[in-house]
Amino acid sequence: MLNGKQRAALRAAANGLEAWFQIGKSGIGGNMTADISAALDAHELVKITVLRTAPSEPKTLLRTLAQTLGAEEVSAVGNKIVLYRRSEKEGVKHIEF
Repeated sequence: MLNGKQRAALRAAANGLEAWFQIGKSGIGGNMTADISAALDAHELVKITVLRTAPSEPKTLLRTLAQTLGAEEVSAVGNKIVLYRRSEKEGVKHIEF
């Protein structure tokens, strides 16, 4: 569980990131979940754009993805959501708090 200071540091780190995924009218599929999980393993922090056609609100999608992937909810601002999961993969540069 992240504390407020850690969450703020992750939001700041995510500020300069480009969104790697888009959630649209099809919602969150199995392939997308697997791809996001792989991105979290490789980079620990992932930004996702939620399109207006998405079946749910960004905060709901963030909560769903966090539970499904065992990740932490970092932020849901406008149509952007950010997830964090510490990687156990060898050679990954860990985000330090």
